[in-house]
Amino acid sequence: MDPEVLNAYFPLYIQAFWLTVKIGWLGIALSLVIGAIAAFTLHFRIPLFAKITAVYVELFRNTPLLVQLFFIYFALPKIGVSLSAESCGVLGLGLLGGSYMAEAFRSGLDSIPASQTQSALALGMKRSQMFRYVIFPEALTISVPAVVANMIFLLKETSVFSAISLMDLMFTAKDLIGLYYNTTEALFMLVIFYVVMLLPVSVLGSLAEKKVRYRSFGV
Repeated sequence: MDPEVLNAYFPLYIQAFWLTVKIGWLGIALSLVIGAIAAFTLHFRIPLFAKITAVYVELFRNTPLLVQLFFIYFALPKIGVSLSAESCGVLGLGLLGGSYMAEAFRSGLDSIPASQTQSALALGMKRSQMFRYVIFPEALTISVPAVVANMIFLLKETSVFSAISLMDLMFTAKDLIGLYYNTTEALFMLVIFYVVMLLPVSVLGSLAEKKVRYRSFGV
């Protein structure tokens, strides 16, 4: 392990790190929005939209992100839809993540006993109040572990962005190895930066899970 090589590579990895974090979290934000809408559609079985959503979820859950990125980056321009590499990365990650987030949110919604909603309505609550004060808090508590796991999964999936010429962490590592053959140093830096990116999410996710559970159940 050559310290001089590590020092020389550090600025390149910093730049790649921020690009990876930026695209990763934009993709996660998009996935949360898509997942919430899809879960609502599936749980309440909205006609037509529920079937379309079910097809979307199965399609994106059962195809690799790399294939989806290739389709967005290389195939869509053939029909006149051209996106930048960064936009393709965000969209691809958001669509893949949305299919997983949908199942996470839906599992939370489906776990709420019908007796609770019936009791809320019997007490005179409006449906909006019932959803806000009864269904949503408990569903969120149940969904948090799966949502955090999906966030970590999506951040790790950013490693395939190099396939569409995004200069992320993986692209930087492969480029440096190919140019200078300092494989050990390049891979060491890659591992360190992924740990820096993922470990805080894991820790904060665990704390959020405990906090939400305490507020909902007082345990």
